[in-house]
Amino acid sequence: MTIALTDHESGAKYDGDYDAALATLQKRLAHVQVAHIVHGKRAIVLFEGWDAAGKGGIIQRLTSEWDPRNFEVWPIKAPTEEERDRHFLWRFWRRLPANGDIAVFDRSWYGRVLVERVEGFASEKDWKRGYDEINEFEAQQVDSGTTIVKLFVHVSQKTQDKRLAGRLDHPWKRWKTGLEDYRNRAKRDAYLDAMHDMFRRTDTRWAPWHVVDGNDKKAARIAALTLIADALEAGVDMTPPQLDPEIEKVARAALGL
Repeated sequence: MTIALTDHESGAKYDGDYDAALATLQKRLAHVQVAHIVHGKRAIVLFEGWDAAGKGGIIQRLTSEWDPRNFEVWPIKAPTEEERDRHFLWRFWRRLPANGDIAVFDRSWYGRVLVERVEGFASEKDWKRGYDEINEFEAQQVDSGTTIVKLFVHVSQKTQDKRLAGRLDHPWKRWKTGLEDYRNRAKRDAYLDAMHDMFRRTDTRWAPWHVVDGNDKKAARIAALTLIADALEAGVDMTPPQLDPEIEKVARAALGL
């Protein structure tokens, strides 16, 4: 099915008790992480989307109840000189999760067919080849037992502008904005073309895209965390681990139970 970003711009408010729904989802996600640890499963949660779309807020709430020993958040920025000297996927191979771990990517290898395409950082030959390289890379991860969840957080131009303006006015949010935000904003049409090509070429059976309407932050967070919980639960045995009889015997004796 063709993905059209214009289908995700209603900005409908969250209709329910946001705090209660968030707490329920975070408890559910905590159990999901334990299941991955116990069963040695790997997972990747990947975020793409517009500047000021709310990716960071979703990631903050996604990981708030997770054990920090078994997850990593990778904020992907411009490649270093060492990374530019190698294949563009090299730096992502180095960040893949180990057994029992979940890796969260705040932007990802899709930079090859988005910012690198639009800004001319990659040649046309390179970014066109990138679609197949990305699909094969993701297929390798899934075939080896890694669950991949890909989310694109979408906002309208009006919403993005409102949030960018807010960053100028809020002294503790100014660090979030830079010249690149406005460089990207000026090329919105080119980015939209690149995004729709990305969806068309990389929305695969083994690693489908999920678009989240980010125009209302609370609704977006609940929608995103629900998508992630559903996808991660489908990839791991959610049966709680049994208590080791020997540990139970020693513990009851030590604790006088």
